[in-house]
Amino acid sequence: MDDTRITAEQFATQTSSILESVGEVIDGKEEAVRSALVCLLAEGHLLIEDVPGVGKTMLARALAASVDASVRRIQFTPDLLPGDVTGVSVYNPVDREFEFKPGAVFAQIVLADEINRSSPKTQSALLEAMEEGQVTVDGRTHPLPDPFLVVATQNPLEMEGTYALPEAQRDRFMMRISMGYPDAAAEALMLRQRDSVNPLTAIRPVVDAAAISRMIGWARSVHVSPAVEEYAVALAHATRNDPSLHLGASPRATLQLVRAAKVWAALEGREFVIPDDLTALIVPVFAHRLLPARGVHRAGAQPVETALRQIVERVRVPLTARS
Repeated sequence: MDDTRITAEQFATQTSSILESVGEVIDGKEEAVRSALVCLLAEGHLLIEDVPGVGKTMLARALAASVDASVRRIQFTPDLLPGDVTGVSVYNPVDREFEFKPGAVFAQIVLADEINRSSPKTQSALLEAMEEGQVTVDGRTHPLPDPFLVVATQNPLEMEGTYALPEAQRDRFMMRISMGYPDAAAEALMLRQRDSVNPLTAIRPVVDAAAISRMIGWARSVHVSPAVEEYAVALAHATRNDPSLHLGASPRATLQLVRAAKVWAALEGREFVIPDDLTALIVPVFAHRLLPARGVHRAGAQPVETALRQIVERVRVPLTARS
């Protein structure tokens, strides 16, 4: 991690450059682009879930193209093996010893495309990498590059040929977002602009990996008061005691909510977190980790998202955290 400090103005300029660069490719999806940047600067990982063809992979590739860093893309298929992801030890007959051949996960930005099309065994190959920034093969530990971001895409479970991500795998992702269909104007613009030109070819890196490390350091320094920490814990505990939820938020979820809120506050030009930062992020950070109680159905709404919004309305904000 580069410890060289940057100013608030430099942070704002560099984040604006990234948002603008990615926004040139992803029309009308400012919230999704912002969420991807939050995950990158909060040292988390992003899961993009939606139907095919709405720009999931395009968003991931546009973010990668905007950062001058090492990038690898892994197309998850049913025949993909764990060793293809993490790497394998290969015997060298000349030196008479095994040599480690790094897998596709050894990059600063990893695009895991259609992650839920591979088997659970292959999916689990990413667990250690996403949590600890390293992989262990044949008893030897190999560190991954820094910074390290996994942007994974997945199709809805009802789509053919998909496997459900286990709870432990979902919990490794800081945020889950959906792209959604573009509005009519954005779709019409896409037809005019992309008939003969791929917009990704026009993207040039606007920051390098060292700059990202400095931006991460700046976001880490954003202040979180004890009252705001108390509010974050109260939100997490409310999910564990809600009768409409079978599985509540883990302590990792609470930690990642606060980390994401720090970046969110920094993007808003503040050096401190307020309760609104937590409530703005609670659905994308918490929802994919929770499970509704058996038999809970709400017509026209997602039960987990509805429960989270009700929790936000119900949990009291500490008075000292309001300002």
